[in-house]
Amino acid sequence: MNPTLAHRRALMRAVLCAAAVAAAGCVAYVPAPPPPQPSTTERAFNAVLGAMSDQGVKISDANPSTGVITGARGNITVIANVVPRGDGSAQVEFKTRGNISEDPKLIDRISSSYNARMGR
Repeated sequence: MNPTLAHRRALMRAVLCAAAVAAAGCVAYVPAPPPPQPSTTERAFNAVLGAMSDQGVKISDANPSTGVITGARGNITVIANVVPRGDGSAQVEFKTRGNISEDPKLIDRISSSYNARMGR
């Protein structure tokens, strides 16, 4: 066998071996999928909870399955209903009971806090 041919074959084997070793060390990482986003109804429910707390309402009951949140600030009871709509949006309704004259603007402040939390 020709020594030049033998050297070429040995060199080719060394190059192929080095390429195989280098390729084995390469790893392609697939990024993890983003976590699932909460539904609009879940976002609205959490925004209502936060808005009521922002305005000093002490939450006494919060039921995500019914969408009803109840709380009180002084002698005023605040009831919020979060209802999912067929189009994927949510309807939010606030009601107050009790001595509203203690804080006649409470419901307006809660509504403003809710809108801010929803990015409106």
